[in-house]
Amino acid sequence: MRIIEDKALLLKVRNPKQITTIIPKSKELSMNKVLVNWGIFEALKLKSLNINVPSPITRRYNWPGQYKPFEHQKNTASFLTMNKKAFCFNEQGTGKTASSIWAADYLMKQGKVNRVLVVCPLSIMDSAWRNDLFSFAMHRTVDVAYGPKEKRKKIINSGAEFIIINYDGVEIVKDDIANGGFDLFIVDEATHYKNVQTKRWKTLNKIIGEDDWLWMMTGTPAAQSPLDAYGLAKMVNPLSVPRFFGSWRDMVMWKVTQFKYKPKETSKDTVFKSLQPAIRFTKEECLDLPDMVYTKRIVEMTAQQKKYYETLRKQMVMQVAGEDVTAANAAISLNKLLQISAGAIYTDEGDTIQFDIKNRYQVLREVIDESSQKVLVFVPFRHTIDMLSDRLLQDGVTSEIIRGDVSAHKRTDIFQRFQSDPDPRVLIIQPQAAAHGVTLTAANTVVWWGPTSSLETYAQANARVHRSGQNHKCTVIQIAGSNAEKRIYRLLDDRINIHTKMIDLYKELLD
Repeated sequence: MRIIEDKALLLKVRNPKQITTIIPKSKELSMNKVLVNWGIFEALKLKSLNINVPSPITRRYNWPGQYKPFEHQKNTASFLTMNKKAFCFNEQGTGKTASSIWAADYLMKQGKVNRVLVVCPLSIMDSAWRNDLFSFAMHRTVDVAYGPKEKRKKIINSGAEFIIINYDGVEIVKDDIANGGFDLFIVDEATHYKNVQTKRWKTLNKIIGEDDWLWMMTGTPAAQSPLDAYGLAKMVNPLSVPRFFGSWRDMVMWKVTQFKYKPKETSKDTVFKSLQPAIRFTKEECLDLPDMVYTKRIVEMTAQQKKYYETLRKQMVMQVAGEDVTAANAAISLNKLLQISAGAIYTDEGDTIQFDIKNRYQVLREVIDESSQKVLVFVPFRHTIDMLSDRLLQDGVTSEIIRGDVSAHKRTDIFQRFQSDPDPRVLIIQPQAAAHGVTLTAANTVVWWGPTSSLETYAQANARVHRSGQNHKCTVIQIAGSNAEKRIYRLLDDRINIHTKMIDLYKELLD
């Protein structure tokens, strides 16, 4: 095959008429050669004949946006444009969101796609998808379908080219989606569709038509068990798996006892064959990727948190009316807002009030499940550390905790086991307790459950994974729900010492 002036393909084939009869304007030359226009229509037709050619996006697309694509992003976008239904298993932090946006934009320009529905977790609807669409396809119209049913319906029927919706929101407005003209569905963190028995899976599967495009994206397609692959495969490539789940279980697991199964040695190969067509880049393969990738996960505070947060904020407004604010007083008040955001507040009497943290905890579990290696979770407040440890234990996730009252001997033991043993998978740390002098390179993902007010602590804590001995690219994830958290993360990102801006930050939050 030869590409001629980025416009045509010169192919040498055994049966030229196989091509000329189904591709208009293709021309048979001598010596079994065929000249074909190099467009997405022709490329897809050739693919249907098992003739593999590159997607024209590789040379005939201007890659719009604020940033130039990395080579692995171009390859991912090329793969997606050549596969109507496919998987993208690129690891967390490799920029697969941008790749899918470019691929979708190219197909829209070529008239192959009219409208896109992005299905993703609540926490990344704005922080990842809306922001990335504004960054990489600013010429496209975008809206987020979230809130009451009527509001969602209005947004879906608004005509925006990209609609972003959370998993469970699809069921709420399924009829509007089905009639909304969507012909490309992008499912992010697709492991939420591993169970074919859920209403979530059945609803989406019914909406997606045979001729629609579907790209399912996750860095961990079978993180917990080979069984997880069944729902994904059945949605993208149903002929690759048995009709019934029990048959799939028998293919990939062997029965130890009546209620206990273990993966077969051949399960990885079976899963690999079923989850096709697929593309995957690990962070290590993305040689042009920055060593540290920073991302945000925006999480909605629960109703209980919102109530107490706003009550406290109003009390603070009343307290400072007509009076000067000292940095010390501002820090104390701000700390209480952060405690509510994180899940537990300490009263003046020394008691603790716990809050519902289900939204934030769900985001943490998503991050843990997505990570290819171990995970560090930095939590500023002691009581919240205990809450998280208990929840992870209930969910069967092995974890250890490091905080100020953990003895030096026990810390050393925990750090050594974290570095050398399979368990614990998660280490929950009070930032000040492990900000200096500790190597934790068994992890490649750092999660900030809530921000620290110290720029030095923030930088040093992140450096626990990004140091000599680290063999993987690293990701730092900031979880934010309240305005207080968002503003502190902004200062940390800008490398501004929070203490020097404490009074300004305090007044900004009160306004």
